[in-house]
This record gives sequence, C-alpha cells and structure tokens, in this order.
Amino acid sequence: MGNADDVPVLDSNSVDRLRRIAVLIPAYKEDAVIVGSVIANLKQNYPPERYDLIVIADSFLDETLEELSYYPIQVIRVEFEQSTVQKAIVYALNALPENKYDIILISDADNHMAPDFLGRINQAFGQGWQAVQGHRKAKNTNKSVAVFDAMNEEVNNNIFRAGQRALGLSAMCTGSGMAFDPILMKRALNQIKTVGGYDKELEMLLTVDHIQVGYLEHAIIYDEKVQNVTVFNRQRTRWIAAQLYFVKAYFGIGVQQLIKGNVQAFNTLVRSLLLPRTILLTVLGLMLLASLFVTNQPLQVFCCALFGLMAGSLAISIPASLWHKISVRDFAVLPSLIFGMFRSLINYKQASKVFIHTPHAENPELTNVS
Repeated sequence: MGNADDVPVLDSNSVDRLRRIAVLIPAYKEDAVIVGSVIANLKQNYPPERYDLIVIADSFLDETLEELSYYPIQVIRVEFEQSTVQKAIVYALNALPENKYDIILISDADNHMAPDFLGRINQAFGQGWQAVQGHRKAKNTNKSVAVFDAMNEEVNNNIFRAGQRALGLSAMCTGSGMAFDPILMKRALNQIKTVGGYDKELEMLLTVDHIQVGYLEHAIIYDEKVQNVTVFNRQRTRWIAAQLYFVKAYFGIGVQQLIKGNVQAFNTLVRSLLLPRTILLTVLGLMLLASLFVTNQPLQVFCCALFGLMAGSLAISIPASLWHKISVRDFAVLPSLIFGMFRSLINYKQASKVFIHTPHAENPELTNVS
C-alpha cells in the first residue's frame, strides 16, 4: 500500500484514473452557511463530471432549498423524529444508486474544501487506501475561543493523525473531511447506534476489519471554529457523551481485538480512554501545585515532569501561525473554557439522549483561507 501521508501535488498524468466521488454534506438547520459552502466547494480542480455535491437537508427553510436548486448539486431532503448526522448519512447512502461512486466523502455544512482536495483524495485511493482523513484546518480565528479551538484541531492533527501514522497506526477520524470506500462505509454505518460521535465508532469498526485510516496532511479542508463559550461548552458536552458511550460500548471489543493481535483496534480504544486535554492539563497542574506543599522531592519531580511533558507536547503540536494570533487578553477566556469542560462531565447524560446541534455563523472571518 502507498503512503497516504505524502501525496504530491496532482496533475492529470499523475493518477491512475479519476474516480467518481460523492461529497455528502449532512446539514441540520444550516440555512445560514450552506449556500456559501456549496459555492466554495464547487471550485474544485477535479473534473465537475467526476464528483457530485449532495446536501442532505434536514429541517431547512423553503427559501434555502429554492436557492440551492439554482446550483449544480443534489439535495436529499430528510426529516427524523430525532436527527443525527449518522442517520442522515445512512439515509443518503441507501438513496444513492448502487455502484455509481468509487469514493464517499463526508463534509460538514460549514466546510470549504481546498481546490485540490478531491484530487488528493483520488490519488490516495489510487495508492490502495480505502479510508483516509484529510487535514481539517481552522476557517476562522476571529475570536479568542476560535483560536483555542483551532489550536485543539492542530494538536489532533499532529498527535493523533500525523503522529499515529508515523508509528504505523491508523489515523483518528474527525467527522468531516474523511473519505471511504462506499461498501465499507455503508456496512460500518449500518452498525452504529450512537446519537453523536459516529466517527469514533466508524473508525473502530474499520480497524476491527483491519482497515487502516490514512492521513493526508496536504489535503486541506477548512472548518469553522466555535466563536463563543456557550456553544463551545455545548459542543464539548456532546463530545464527552460520545466518548463515554464509546468506551462503554467498545471496551470489551477493544480488549478482545488486542488478544487477537489487532493492535490497530485496541489503539482506537486506548485513545478514547484519555481524558480531554483541557481537563488533563488542569489536573496535572493542580497536582504540581499540591506537590509544592509536600516535602517529598521525588513526588515534586514526578509531578513537574508529567505537567512539563504534557504542556510541552501540546505546545510543539501547535503551528507558529496560531501562536502569533494569541494575545494576553485571549487567555482571559481560558477559565470559562476549563470550567465548562468540567461541567460537561456532569451534563453528558443529556447529550447522550438528544443530539446537540452546533450552530454556525453566517459570515465568519476567513483569516486562514488563501
């Protein structure tokens, strides 16, 4: 199998063939951003006749649907008693013609693919990959919360995607900017029952079948970052609920896979056992502070080493371009984010039963888009 981590700049002569790609865009009440995203995503260098943008419209306004009808895209209208991304994608997959597409790609309603994104996806599949994750990058850094959210995304990219691939392990899926073989994806998604966090289950089911997820560092897809503390906390509550559900549902399966020698699947479980970074860093900081009041030098060194290793790993995983966007004033929002993360641990049960939608802004400042 080829190396999906180093897909070169593409041209028509550097690929085996141009595969048919379906770009599924599950969207729940995303009237504010969907038209702008459609316009941006139609600017691909990939031949227009070889890909389709398919908006899965859940609870859209009639005027939005009418506006979308003017663009060369497909719209699949859905309505569920309890809406989830996974339900929307499964519905669309079952509605698509059999064997029409070679690749299924998932994009969020606010995502903007770089012009060469689909070309890089196509070349990775030409190298033998059946599942790949693109490089999600912040579309906006116009607010303090958005900058920290962008930093969190890049930590995931460098540690849990690029870092995992450097160790020969499967890259972590992240919900959008990811592409799959249609048969594999349909089979896996039909087994998923979670309300949120379907990407974790999808990755586990793939690795159980010994399918690795590649990471395309240079295949950029821009993602809108959260811009206020309230929405940030609601989003993290949903993520924590999904993480706890995943651990409960797949702990036994992960251990069984390790016994069978499937390190890839067990690694997916291990990642889910990690505390959220904000909480872990805070706990380690409090441990270090408490150790200063104990006359036990080995304990102090141990706590200092743990905190330093954690903080240092996070610091070097964040690109310099994002550090340059941070000011002293931005750190004032950190206590609210940290408190919100701890509160999410208490409120997670609500998110495990009801899908919590993350609203997107109409015109975010696209500071990172060239």
